[in-house]
Amino acid sequence: MISGDLMAEETKYSEKEAHKKFAVDCFNLTWNLLDKKDRTVEEIDEMIHTAHASRFHWGEIGTPLEFERGEWQISRVYSVLKRSEPALYHAKRCLEICRKNNIGDFDIAFAYEAMARAYAVASDKTGCDKHLQLAKEAGEMIKKKEDKDYFSSELKTISC
Repeated sequence: MISGDLMAEETKYSEKEAHKKFAVDCFNLTWNLLDKKDRTVEEIDEMIHTAHASRFHWGEIGTPLEFERGEWQISRVYSVLKRSEPALYHAKRCLEICRKNNIGDFDIAFAYEAMARAYAVASDKTGCDKHLQLAKEAGEMIKKKEDKDYFSSELKTISC
């Protein structure tokens, strides 16, 4: 699915433009697959691969903001698939990148959300509760109301 969709265009891109196009297209395709209720095994594989591919391409040309968002998305994919070890690994990477680069607001809140969600998948109530509380505190600092509302709705989907 991805190769046909992404390769159909015959536009010439610079290397940087190509990395950005693949990063964005893979991120969006991953998001579409995350939203899908009944995924086939092939779609599950595609979701995993496109999340990693997006992060790879951002790693070539992006900033820490795109790096942490890519790590967040990979963590979400693995959380949805109930695979705690990779979910937690990528949630930790997301949080580390936010902290190292002083990335706040929406992104740090979602880094804590990813940690709480991954700990929930791992059935680690202590880790989940701790990071859910940190997520709530960070969520209060989100400036834009629509972002804050969306974040709050996502937190409600985590059960420690």
